[in-house]
Amino acid sequence: MAKFITIGERIHCISPVIREAMNTQNPEPILKRAKEQIDAGATYLDVNIGPAESNGVELMQWAVKLLQENFDNVPLALDTANRKAIEAGIQVYNRAKGKPIVNSADAGDRIENIDLAAANDAIVIALCSKAGVPADNDERMAYCQELLERGMEHGMEPTDMLFDPLFLVIKGMQDKQMDVLEAIKMLTDMGLRTTGGLSNVSNGMPKHIRPIMDSAMVAMAMMNGLSSAIVNPCDLRLMETIKSFDIIKDNDLYADSYLEI
Repeated sequence: MAKFITIGERIHCISPVIREAMNTQNPEPILKRAKEQIDAGATYLDVNIGPAESNGVELMQWAVKLLQENFDNVPLALDTANRKAIEAGIQVYNRAKGKPIVNSADAGDRIENIDLAAANDAIVIALCSKAGVPADNDERMAYCQELLERGMEHGMEPTDMLFDPLFLVIKGMQDKQMDVLEAIKMLTDMGLRTTGGLSNVSNGMPKHIRPIMDSAMVAMAMMNGLSSAIVNPCDLRLMETIKSFDIIKDNDLYADSYLEI
């Protein structure tokens, strides 16, 4: 079995510090966030530049080169609604440590991001949704089928698609959590790889509760086959849970120092 893949979420333009760094192309805050996440065990780093309608191409290329040149070609997820910016990022991307991830496509307005990923031999996060949250797992699986067929029509391998069932906030959608876990199992049973924005689960909870809830959810999701997640790798409890689960599932070799690796 393959080890769980963590995609670090903390280089995000919603953060005032990162937004300012991107606006002024100041490398230091971005490099600091990157180092913290890599040191904490992140496999990939997500680079979210937002809509970036005016300067997306230049900004994404700058960010990709900055991160890969400073951190030994760390693999990246390119995250923006600006399709041209994603293509531009892929043009300067070094694949030595892994293919780029396109974040993300859905079965609605963003379905063409599947085509973009296929044309550029990239991985794509495929959201099992069209507009908003799917009503149930029948709807999720219908969108999954649509996205899978689109990818395969364009020559993609199913392993280059990470299907996201959409993790939902517990505060307000508590009764939908088991559906998400069931969807992960259904996707896994189809032989597909999965991912999702894990932090959504504990959104709006007090700071001291969030790591506890996220850790419980990731363990349950991994038990159902979840193969990767977009996470805050600086959450120590969460990363300890993921690393321990990899040991228990025999995805990784046990050593007394496994938490430090």
